[in-house]
Amino acid sequence: MEWQVRPGLTPYDDALLDMEVRAAAIHEGTQAERVLLVEHPPLYTAGTSAKVEDLTDPGRFPVFQTGRGGQYTYHGPGQRTVYPAIDLTRRNRDVRAYVTDLENWIIAALSRFDIVGRAIPERVGVWVDTPAGEAKVAAIGVRVRKWVTLHGMAVNVAPDLSHYGGIVPCGLPDYPVTSLAALGTDATMADFDAALRDTCPFDD
Repeated sequence: MEWQVRPGLTPYDDALLDMEVRAAAIHEGTQAERVLLVEHPPLYTAGTSAKVEDLTDPGRFPVFQTGRGGQYTYHGPGQRTVYPAIDLTRRNRDVRAYVTDLENWIIAALSRFDIVGRAIPERVGVWVDTPAGEAKVAAIGVRVRKWVTLHGMAVNVAPDLSHYGGIVPCGLPDYPVTSLAALGTDATMADFDAALRDTCPFDD
């Protein structure tokens, strides 16, 4: 398993091309599986289930149509976006189990900071309790091509949460988003990256 951490802000198109090239190489057997960790400039992405009305401020940030599952989400500075390129032929070709692995991975990483996350069957992603009720701390959206995974997950470490104001995040208007910082954790991105690596379920 290769780990790559990109410094600075990675343009979304660059990350998309990179993950597609890597997925093809993994399928061909010419490169190893990889976990790519990036931060993006502020932008919105639309999954295959996105509804036009959920883009409430279309001029706020660039919008990218993607082939991943899910609806609208935000990417930006202070959010750790994780793109695992995993060969599911080595893992029983079970996409549902893979999404569960991603959820459990985030939950395990959050526990390193004494944050209790949980998965909710009807709502993909990872959720936490806040004084205002349930809030989403991490989003998941995946695509699988020739049984190699693309896209992945985005965990809010310390982003500007007001940037979510231009969309209905994941099509769930009744649930806010939160972050490690908003939950009172002063973890740096490097701290969270270390927790991700320590708890990775695919690094075998």
